[in-house]
Amino acid sequence: MKTQRHALILRLIQRHRVHSQEQLRDLLTAEGTEVTQATLSRDLRDLRLAKVADPSGRAHYAAPSGHVGPFPPVDQLAPTLVLSMEGVGPLLVVRTPPGSAEALGGSLDYGAWDEVLGTIAGDDTLLVIARSEEDRVNVARRLGEMAGL
Repeated sequence: MKTQRHALILRLIQRHRVHSQEQLRDLLTAEGTEVTQATLSRDLRDLRLAKVADPSGRAHYAAPSGHVGPFPPVDQLAPTLVLSMEGVGPLLVVRTPPGSAEALGGSLDYGAWDEVLGTIAGDDTLLVIARSEEDRVNVARRLGEMAGL
């Protein structure tokens, strides 16, 4: 749950200029994620989010400059989000808990996995499109090892 919440927070600050924790809590609530102020403060610290000034001088939250994308790394998400996998040819279907496929797909997309051409995410199903059948087998093996399957 924490990893999914972190991924959602990162997506929200990418999409919106978030000026306060209260605004961020409201955005999270609108996405169906309720958090306390204390939990949100810990999340902001864990994600190393900082306030930066926009051109008008108003401060908003931003991810650290070393962060490569709006999603945590695959190895952080896989243990809790990969429930099962099945593939054919270059296609790998990954089952996740409801509402989790986008986070996992984003992590694969931003993670620069050379074997992956791209992903298509539904609610609880992720389609991973590999470059070849051999690449699909390798992706499934790597994901399976990360997920402990």
